[in-house]
Amino acid sequence: MPRLSFKGKVFVENHHLAVPFHELVPVRDKGLSEKASLHDNLIIHGDNLAALKSLLPTYHGKVKCVYIDPPYNTGKEGWAYNDKVNSPLMQDWLGRVVDRDDLTRHDKWCCMMVPRLKLLREMLSEDGVIFVSIDDNEVHHLRCLMDEVFGEDNRVGQIIWHGSTDNNPTNIATEHEYIVCYAADRQALEEVWKSASFGPKAALERIGAELLEAHPEPEERQREYSRWLKEHKAQVKPLDRYKFIDEGGVFTGSQSVHNPGREGYRYDVIHPVTGRPCKQPLMGYRFPESTMDRLLEEDRVIFGADESKIIELKVYVEDYEAKLGSVIAGIDSRRGANEIREIFPEDPQVFKNPKPSTLIGELLSFATDPDSIVLDSFAGSGTTGHAVLAQNAADGGSRRFILVECEDYADSLTAERMRRVIEGIPDANDDALKAGLGGTFSYFELGRPMRQESLLDGSNLPPWEKLASYVFFTATGQEFDPAETDRETGFVGHTGSHDVFLIYEPDMEKLKSLALSLPVARALPAGSRRKLVFAPTKYLDPEFLHQYRIDFQQLPFQIYEAIERLER
Repeated sequence: MPRLSFKGKVFVENHHLAVPFHELVPVRDKGLSEKASLHDNLIIHGDNLAALKSLLPTYHGKVKCVYIDPPYNTGKEGWAYNDKVNSPLMQDWLGRVVDRDDLTRHDKWCCMMVPRLKLLREMLSEDGVIFVSIDDNEVHHLRCLMDEVFGEDNRVGQIIWHGSTDNNPTNIATEHEYIVCYAADRQALEEVWKSASFGPKAALERIGAELLEAHPEPEERQREYSRWLKEHKAQVKPLDRYKFIDEGGVFTGSQSVHNPGREGYRYDVIHPVTGRPCKQPLMGYRFPESTMDRLLEEDRVIFGADESKIIELKVYVEDYEAKLGSVIAGIDSRRGANEIREIFPEDPQVFKNPKPSTLIGELLSFATDPDSIVLDSFAGSGTTGHAVLAQNAADGGSRRFILVECEDYADSLTAERMRRVIEGIPDANDDALKAGLGGTFSYFELGRPMRQESLLDGSNLPPWEKLASYVFFTATGQEFDPAETDRETGFVGHTGSHDVFLIYEPDMEKLKSLALSLPVARALPAGSRRKLVFAPTKYLDPEFLHQYRIDFQQLPFQIYEAIERLER
């Protein structure tokens, strides 16, 4: 496989391994949850590389769908390379805005992307996928990078999003962007992605229900629906062929009565107005007369103006399952800006070039399950979170989002958008925004690096609480709550499956003799839950540990190095 070469590559290929874990510090008054939790919807303010590394203990292999919209590297975006890589060349890049005339701008972009793509790959579940929005400036480099990181056999495809009209004077008008898709393991994906719930279908179902309630008279109902469809035809593509409505809902006609390739069934279907037999398909009907009688009885047959037209069958929009095509049209890029104006009427220019939530929602409707986790580490205005909540509202799902944003507007824009779309915007024109999509989220700030050496940088061993916080977070990824601890039993906290204990004293002599022994094990609180026990060592065999539902984990090796240092 050809490989892409660029300045700095040798220094960034394994940089993600050197990035330290950081504390994720909850800021409760910025979220919408009573208790902050890393298992809630998440908004994390901080460098996305460090945040991704810090999420690994909790979300490694659990994310079904990643969507990111990184800088397109047009030279006009004002982004700067800020990864602290141990290289004189790259130290010189730090903090310098990448502009159009920067001869290393493509190198910097590739160096920025590589470690992030590698951590995002670690986040994906076995059947997970990643979508990356990009344009002509870097799509060729992105494809090469993703071939290397994910493997070219895991390339799912490349989508063209036709979202704009370019009226600028140029040789070739650019009216599209790309969405590149790769899988963690393409063999684990469903053979065909289909969606029973995506934007156009939901819109047709909604207007159908409204007109059925408001207009019981069939002809008036059809007139109102035809008027609505003419007005919204561009927005409901490719379902604009669903031109009819009856008591069963919105429908279209299908010529699936034809028998393909060989002689089928022959019988007469009488036109209800002319009383004459309707024209038959060239190869006859594909099902027997008894099936046709049932379809006629169920009012599932569409007749033409007279018998000269072959009959069609009603296909209701509720039965429609879309396929994700290589071209997405009908979602205007201006919709994203319109959404921002409706959500932030006091500052409609608060964010430039946001993606429409319907675009991301369409991807989610194909690539996620109702309980999937969706991650966006270039969160921007929070469009991905909005799309997740909207998709849940559309199909009753319980998807969760993880949004990471490094800029200072993580609270005032990203989180504020989530607050407004969750709680509702009274003056919004959109009914869903007006009512609110519901949900919660927890807000976290990226804290200090969680280095083992930082626990041991003084003349004493770390206190019990500090070590408890470290081992609990690195083992579970959950927020440490000192109020839940019990020093007498060593209880640190609990996860969904385990109670966590720490057998430790910040005393060199005591630490030498501490162990998970038979008396200690029997003294642990009783219960059916498994117990994760951190201790210097253990004096129990595997059979006993299995019987008492205990998982043993030895304390970090650096603790013992510190003992030797302090004893010298």
